[in-house]
Amino acid sequence: MFRRPRQPQTPTPEPRKTGPTPSAEAPDATRVLSELLARPSTEGILEGALAHAALLLGGQTHGFAVLRRGQDRVVAVFGYPKALIGTALSGPWASMRARLLADGSRELYEMNPPELHAILDDAGMREVPVTLVIPLSDRGRNLGALVLDRVVADPISPTQMETVSRWATAVGPLLGILDSRDDWRHAARQITTALVEAVESREFDALGHAQAVADVSLKLGRAVGLAERELEELWYAATLHDLGKIHGEQGHAMVGANFLHGVPHLAEAQKAIRHHHERWDGQGDPDKLTGEDIPLYARILAVANAYVRVGDIERLRGQAGKGLDARLLTVLEKLPQ
Repeated sequence: MFRRPRQPQTPTPEPRKTGPTPSAEAPDATRVLSELLARPSTEGILEGALAHAALLLGGQTHGFAVLRRGQDRVVAVFGYPKALIGTALSGPWASMRARLLADGSRELYEMNPPELHAILDDAGMREVPVTLVIPLSDRGRNLGALVLDRVVADPISPTQMETVSRWATAVGPLLGILDSRDDWRHAARQITTALVEAVESREFDALGHAQAVADVSLKLGRAVGLAERELEELWYAATLHDLGKIHGEQGHAMVGANFLHGVPHLAEAQKAIRHHHERWDGQGDPDKLTGEDIPLYARILAVANAYVRVGDIERLRGQAGKGLDARLLTVLEKLPQ
């Protein structure tokens, strides 16, 4: 009844560069989300955390992240060579409190044996003028720290220090989830929900919209017989469908779809986001698809989105066979309200 049609090839965006980027190109929240979903790992989270922290400090900042698992070790870097990863270090994070070190890397060198100094020198740490140490914790458990080094003599203001500290309080729980759960899906959902809520908070009328659309979409998905794996992908499509609006209303479906470029296990979610403003009669955007040429997830999303916005199935009946899939509207009518 609800076949999953073959789709025309969606234009492929230019591939993104991977790895640390200069501070001027540090990722915004949506870029961080895409990277985390594509590479679900502690290193991936901490690289993104360091990049965003450097952006909050105005650039001209390198950094490394340390986790405390028996022995303190570097697990991620930004601006510093990858060769540092895995190095066991002692450092000014031992007290697990935020610290601004006006003498830069002096304490780091003093707390480590001479045989490690060559590694630090090769990384370019000897002449660091100012260092900011921000602890990472989750529910009172000390996890590690972000160590951010100015590469110029510019000071770090109390406001900047507070901003980075707040950012670290959001990162800590994500590390705690990965540390205590093998199931990445739970962590990815939490990250996704948190990001979407942050975007929605810009517009009061949008608060809770994505969650409501996701709830209706999943009910429709179950009613038409989608499997759990398919429902998981449908949840991502519904939750992220308006994320492109962070760059404006115009073309937001295509922008939002591009955020999932490079995340193979969410390829169908990417199509659903791109095509959720297509119309059954072919008068929609961006590709003027008609009928069942529109991906099933996109048709489900369109019905759920319209229902959440209108709030009344009766008012949607006029869209049956025009803007919306008539059979999906019939399914929606039969669901418990």
